[in-house]
Amino acid sequence: MHITIASIGKLKNPALKSLYAEYNKRLEWKVNLTEFDAKPSIEQEGACLLNAIPPSTFLITLDENGENLKSEEFATCLKNIQLYHQGKLGLIVGGASGLSKEVKEKSQKSISFGRMTWPHLFVRVMLIEQLYRAQQILKGHPYHRG
Repeated sequence: MHITIASIGKLKNPALKSLYAEYNKRLEWKVNLTEFDAKPSIEQEGACLLNAIPPSTFLITLDENGENLKSEEFATCLKNIQLYHQGKLGLIVGGASGLSKEVKEKSQKSISFGRMTWPHLFVRVMLIEQLYRAQQILKGHPYHRG
């Protein structure tokens, strides 16, 4: 599986950077993180985010209005991407203003980490942990005991 995460904002907090790095190190899948500074408009942010995603990549956006998935459902989604989309996954995390209309239209799936609002820098760490958890679910590893 080859995963590209495109995100607005840069991880500067040492604790968040360390946590992200720890889960990324555990993952057997290759994950590339591309971070962008906030732009004057969400349209400009959207263009940067979309340009970071390689062609022929299944695109998932993280959005407060996205589908709430259980970890097992997310794992199944990733398994299907491995089988039917050559294991190429793009994940977009927008900035404080959300996602542009263009990003939402190009997204093939939109997911949410619940109805609460999360800082987009936290979401990045939550996302990498859920990728690791999904991988462990697919392997039948006891990390996930849900």
